[in-house]
Amino acid sequence: MRADAIEAAFRAACHAELAALKVGNVHRYSAGHGMEVAHFERAAAAAAPFLATPGVPVGARIEEAVAASLKITGLNTNLGIVLLCAPLATAAERNGPLRENLAAVLDELDLDDAQAAFRAITAANPGGLGRHGKHDVAAPATIALKTAMALAAERDRIARQYVTDYADIFAVGLPRYAELVDAEPEARAEAVHLAFLAAFPDSHIARKFGLETAEVVRAEAADLAARVDFHAPATMRHPALAAFDASLKERGLNPGTSADLTVATLFAASLAASRFTP
Repeated sequence: MRADAIEAAFRAACHAELAALKVGNVHRYSAGHGMEVAHFERAAAAAAPFLATPGVPVGARIEEAVAASLKITGLNTNLGIVLLCAPLATAAERNGPLRENLAAVLDELDLDDAQAAFRAITAANPGGLGRHGKHDVAAPATIALKTAMALAAERDRIARQYVTDYADIFAVGLPRYAELVDAEPEARAEAVHLAFLAAFPDSHIARKFGLETAEVVRAEAADLAARVDFHAPATMRHPALAAFDASLKERGLNPGTSADLTVATLFAASLAASRFTP
């Protein structure tokens, strides 16, 4: 794929995610956690060119995209999104199936990628990151990026994608997205987000509030996912989503990992579809 197409697909995925009523996160129906839609829109526009620059290593894409986002917003709006989308953007440049290319990109990650990604993570300073002894991101990396992600995979769902070839995207997100091919675009994004939140404890919530709290939210999301008809119009599906959205925000709970995985799913779906477009 051409760089301009990859860049456009990334921006479109970010905007589609913001247009959906993603419970507990920032979206066009409700701000939250000290952030508004405009912050994320500006961050997406700033990050997109750096994610899509041809031939640039994954780590450099991450570092430059995060730096551009921080410069324009002054907030950590999209670290997780960039970490997930940089390998996808790199894979999309290559000929062949997206998932096979992605696996190859992840296997090729090296020490330079880790050092750049560590600098980006430290600059963004995500909430609840804490310190983790050897190979902490606050110190210079001494191992390859995929190896570093493997060490964090047990506690961080974004890191887990690096060592499973994005198993959650391909086993949870994309199948749910495909199931709703005839639904409204924002309903598809809402359903994908809720599918992630219901499938496993959100690691952003777990990092800040503990695994027990994250599991409570997961169970609540699973109950809601079973009750919402995403083929229904917004007037029918949004009251229940809005109520849960308000409840999460009142408790200060931000399922940020589920939102990041949603953007990555929308981005991957667009990239995969583009490869088969005449």
